[in-house]
Amino acid sequence: MVRSDPAGYTYGQPQVPASPVALHELAQLMESVQWSPADDLALRRAGAILAPRTDEIVDVWYRFIEDSPHLVSTFVGKDGTPDPEYIRAVRRRFARWIDDLCNRPYDETWLAYQEEIARRHHLSGKNTTDGIESMSGHIPLRHVIALITPITLTLRPFLQSGSTGADDLQQMLDAWLKAVTLTVALWARPYNETLW
Repeated sequence: MVRSDPAGYTYGQPQVPASPVALHELAQLMESVQWSPADDLALRRAGAILAPRTDEIVDVWYRFIEDSPHLVSTFVGKDGTPDPEYIRAVRRRFARWIDDLCNRPYDETWLAYQEEIARRHHLSGKNTTDGIESMSGHIPLRHVIALITPITLTLRPFLQSGSTGADDLQQMLDAWLKAVTLTVALWARPYNETLW
């Protein structure tokens, strides 16, 4: 599927600085989540199923975000109410993240963009991409971590629709969970650079 890049999507562009995370540190994280060559294959299979349906998936995710006052509060404008333009912009990039997570190589370019995403959640960069004046200066790390669960569990019906059976489905879900956990570990770095 060919689609244009959403506003604010800067993957691989020169303005995205290199990540302070070295490739050997990424390899250690991948070992910590027990990444294997089978996960590479399973995640690519998942990507083939998920990439054409990213808008539907993000609809599911944003229903529970918008129904949770403590989560939707990170999307408020200067008046304290959710900013619909901001939500739309982030949703488009979130959809693209699904495709990237499944289909991009985990190399220096990918690492740099994970650091950029982390910055956009953190005090150092939230709201700058979309030029939003917001009462929310960051996304609390506890919520970034906690969202691993719904972002994984809600994919089961999507993956099931394209899986070849129970084993294939479980392999794709396992690979997805490992990939999401890996990225959230990377996104946590700016929250405490010393202890990371």
